[in-house]
Amino acid sequence: MLQTVWVSSPGSWASKKPACRRHGKQTRWKRGFVRAIIQHPCTRHVPKGPGKARMLKKIQICLCFFFISGILYEISLLSSCFFSYMPMSKHFLTPEQVLNLGKSIIFLETTERLEPPPLVSCSVESAARIYQDRPIILFMKGLTNDTAFDLNSSYAAFSLLSSMKNVFIFPLQMETIFQETPLLQWYNEVVPEQEKNWVHISSDASRLALIWKYGGIYMDTDVISIRPIPEESFLAAQKSRFSSNGIFGFPAHHKFIWDCMENFVLKYNGNIWGNQGPFLMTRMLKAICNLTDFKGTEDHSCRNISFLNPQRFYPIPYPAWGRYYEVWDKSPNFNHSYALHLWNFMNRNRRAVVAGSNTLVEKLYKAYCPTTYEDLIQNAELRDFTQSEDVV
Repeated sequence: MLQTVWVSSPGSWASKKPACRRHGKQTRWKRGFVRAIIQHPCTRHVPKGPGKARMLKKIQICLCFFFISGILYEISLLSSCFFSYMPMSKHFLTPEQVLNLGKSIIFLETTERLEPPPLVSCSVESAARIYQDRPIILFMKGLTNDTAFDLNSSYAAFSLLSSMKNVFIFPLQMETIFQETPLLQWYNEVVPEQEKNWVHISSDASRLALIWKYGGIYMDTDVISIRPIPEESFLAAQKSRFSSNGIFGFPAHHKFIWDCMENFVLKYNGNIWGNQGPFLMTRMLKAICNLTDFKGTEDHSCRNISFLNPQRFYPIPYPAWGRYYEVWDKSPNFNHSYALHLWNFMNRNRRAVVAGSNTLVEKLYKAYCPTTYEDLIQNAELRDFTQSEDVV
């Protein structure tokens, strides 16, 4: 009499296995690979003659079927995105563990605020959608290890971003980030309360240290991703012969980033806005490259560093930043762009996305961060309208 036994190999699949009770001989399985050894079959049930050959043939076909099914299943697991099963355990990962996965997309919030505004949420969401196979990390200075996991139910944008499978939100601990970099001594000596541009300066320093240590792409929190960036080592031209530091990417321990950190300290002047930011990147690039004007939409390259055309991220230059909040007769297609920098620093009057306004920025939200648009824009206006009706 045959006995049915359930067997599953680690990390693989489960299947039924017949075993002979009388002789104790059974099929052996090892890590998803099938090796059938048939010895001493149960005499009472062994068919004779041609029937035995047919039975053995059927057994071989069944074993082959289970073998192929197991292989295909494991291939499907390997081919699926790593983050497809991350939500169950991602909240237990440390920043180092996530960053060590490589090719992270890094955002920084160096103010103390805990609720990401809609533009920050849109930037992170758009990156998460465009780079689904890469970790998207938002470092927030206002977070601590004690509060990081308590905010999901308190802040709408925080909860929205935390629910995305490849988005990670961690406290920004600058002293830890600056360890083993030229920036640590500067950080220990500087007095933040005496720095009028500290929010920007601390962000400029943190992004350099993170990219040098772990590699990946840094993006400002007012950058909306619209297609993948194909470059690994790149700077973004804000205009001809002038580099931005609002978005850049390098592999870990790249010499250019180390040199930038050294120059950051050597030429430090906190009174000049951008001296440790775009001006730093520009002077370091000029030191090794002969920069020329861009003609058309071509990119430049020097010392294996791509200097990307302004059309890639700045098709609307900063003097015209308000165009994002206007209604266009015909919206631009941005065919030559990888992402769009919305110049939020220039938005001193805090112009925002308004549902139903038909502005360019509203269309960008709908296309590239639809969850943010629906949850934080439309729903907020609907709640405000409902509350006003109740008051009346």
